[in-house]
Amino acid sequence: MKTQRVAVLPFLLALVPMSAQVQAQALPAGWPNRLELGMADGPGGAAAMRVSAPFGFRYQYLAGGANTGNGWANWNTNGDFARFYIEDSLASGIIPVFTYYMMLQSTPGGGSESAAVFTNLNNTATMTAYYNDLKLFFQKAGAFTGRKVVLHVEPDLWGYMEQRSTNDDASTVPAKVAETGIPELAGLPGNVSGFARAVLRLRDAYAPNVSVGYHISVWGTNIDIGLSNPSDSAVDALAARAAAFYRSLAANFDVAFAEFSDRDAAFKQYVYGDGGQSWFDAEDFRRSARFLAGFSAGAGKRIVMWQIPLGNTKARAQNNTTGHYQDNRPEWLLDDSSRSHLAAFRDAGVVAFLFGGGAGGTTCACDGQSDGVTNPAPINGNTLASETAAPGSAPVQVMRGTTPTLVTPYAADDDGGFFRWRAWQYYQDGPMTLSPVPSTPPSSPTNLRIVR
Repeated sequence: MKTQRVAVLPFLLALVPMSAQVQAQALPAGWPNRLELGMADGPGGAAAMRVSAPFGFRYQYLAGGANTGNGWANWNTNGDFARFYIEDSLASGIIPVFTYYMMLQSTPGGGSESAAVFTNLNNTATMTAYYNDLKLFFQKAGAFTGRKVVLHVEPDLWGYMEQRSTNDDASTVPAKVAETGIPELAGLPGNVSGFARAVLRLRDAYAPNVSVGYHISVWGTNIDIGLSNPSDSAVDALAARAAAFYRSLAANFDVAFAEFSDRDAAFKQYVYGDGGQSWFDAEDFRRSARFLAGFSAGAGKRIVMWQIPLGNTKARAQNNTTGHYQDNRPEWLLDDSSRSHLAAFRDAGVVAFLFGGGAGGTTCACDGQSDGVTNPAPINGNTLASETAAPGSAPVQVMRGTTPTLVTPYAADDDGGFFRWRAWQYYQDGPMTLSPVPSTPPSSPTNLRIVR
């Protein structure tokens, strides 16, 4: 009888609206109950970031490799880089997020990114250094008792390991875990499931205040829905596979991270020559939300959208030169007065949107190119001009003759100040509340006739 119930459950869930299934997923402990915005922000930048808008999060990479002498633990003495960033963030009322990206740059590595990560996962000396490095982070973050810190673990690694797995089962991919001899990891299996559980075991031991994030790579199934435009049924099947791989980890991460793309669409068009295929249209956004909802329901996790490109098609500063590449994600999400675009992702399980570029030369919501206020001739209808205003003043759009002009203390930013302006407006209008979490999951219909 037990076997029959397990077999019927997916059918019953299919009859429950997806939004209801997603809303049943609990928020991580201590997580804000409103849809927050955040952005990439370097050391010492929290106060200035908070002036532009009451952002909920800021994020910073921890990188450089665990056994190279160049990793984050060496950026300040005693591994205090993480401590300083946390202190700076909390002093301005912002939750710090760290993207822990250490596996690829560790040695020996070699070959493609997938091959390098797999090699390092299976090198006992490398993994001993890796877990000790991770332990150091948790010790630093755990000193902030009761204060929320987020660790986003190894973007891309999980997608590459999913591609190496058999039947989307993480336990079929080897990795060194207990073999390292680290006492806290004794008894864990020597595979990617064991690796995931090792991360959480170290967190539990040293930093219970840290929410740990798994990373969804939509291409981990070997099909990228942003490029292939699959049917809705195919999207649902791919989301189910992504969730199945996550469940095979047997590791209860607090939240999941996902991304649209880590580079502006025009950056990929003009720098990589992709012919414009990285631009999202309305259907791409719809499919993305559908995939995320399927993953969230199947994995039981809420989602943070991360490293969202900062380009826009509104400001004249965006003329598709270095640091000024166009994209449409910020305006799709934040320049929609109905908020229906945000609501679609919120209802798919998204709890935060973190913006930032994933490579040098992409657009920054900062004066990364040190070229001040730029207003080149409009292209593609981007007529919004920028000029400076007194520091600390609220961003506003004004008319200069027939030209709409963005007057903001951040107009020198390479995106023309557009992102900070729209983020400020989002909070001015009132941040959206997250879907309530029922005390029990939505019930399945009871008057069903099951045909076997």
